[in-house]
Amino acid sequence: MDERSTSAQAPSVSPATSGQTPTIRIEDVHKTYDLGEIQVRALRGVSLEIYPGEFVAIMGASGSGKSTLMNILGCLDRPTRGRYFLDGTDVSGLTKRELAKIRSQRIGFVFQQFNLLARTSALENVELPTIYAGVPIEERERRAKEALARVGLADRAEHFPSQLSGGQQQRVAIARGLVNNPSLLLADEPTGNLDSRTSVEIMGILQKLNDEHGLTVVIVTHEHDIAQYAKRAIEFRDGRIKNDVLIQNRLSAEEVLPTLPALEDGLVDILGNGAPAPPPNGKTPQK
Repeated sequence: MDERSTSAQAPSVSPATSGQTPTIRIEDVHKTYDLGEIQVRALRGVSLEIYPGEFVAIMGASGSGKSTLMNILGCLDRPTRGRYFLDGTDVSGLTKRELAKIRSQRIGFVFQQFNLLARTSALENVELPTIYAGVPIEERERRAKEALARVGLADRAEHFPSQLSGGQQQRVAIARGLVNNPSLLLADEPTGNLDSRTSVEIMGILQKLNDEHGLTVVIVTHEHDIAQYAKRAIEFRDGRIKNDVLIQNRLSAEEVLPTLPALEDGLVDILGNGAPAPPPNGKTPQK
């Protein structure tokens, strides 16, 4: 990997994208948590730019500030000091209601724990963000079906989470993040609960969304091998950017997958859920 920038003060700018408005621009962002007599400085003057079509992996040890940054990028939290521009709009001083609107319209989220509703079908799980965004009823199902098709689960729309493997559940979570056509997809440890092969499959989906559809993707990961599927890696330490590098010899999930052993069919559901999946009709056999 070639070093791109090690400065925590000046935003990183790629000559190839310098004429574009950044999807993300943060300027001298600080975040301090007041815990009574103790103040925790989670971010200490971070400046950063991420441009449309980038695929960025944010890395760092526990307590380095990467999760705090992700919360700010996702408009789930606001900086104590500094400014955050999303698609050119300064969102750092918006109200909670205004931030909620930004989240529903411009940002897609993918979480390590999937966060799917257990008694709700894959299709209905994917539809949820469209409800919060006020999308008309007739449009919701169309969007959800389209999003499931993009992650290869068109034939699993009526399945419940318990009927899906871990990798399939994460695909549903990605579809849910895509359903409102966001300009930014944020993924927090998206492979953290998955086996090695399924992790590569998930990274393949994110690479395709980035390479073929131009979606800006930012992931948080502690796994160096997973970061190699991104185009750029930013490492945090003690609330500051330690390294900001472009990834050379980027891994391709499409090329890596054929080199990995296939999972035995009987293990898929065990790895995903801890128990065999019930039949597709959702009915549990009577004892």
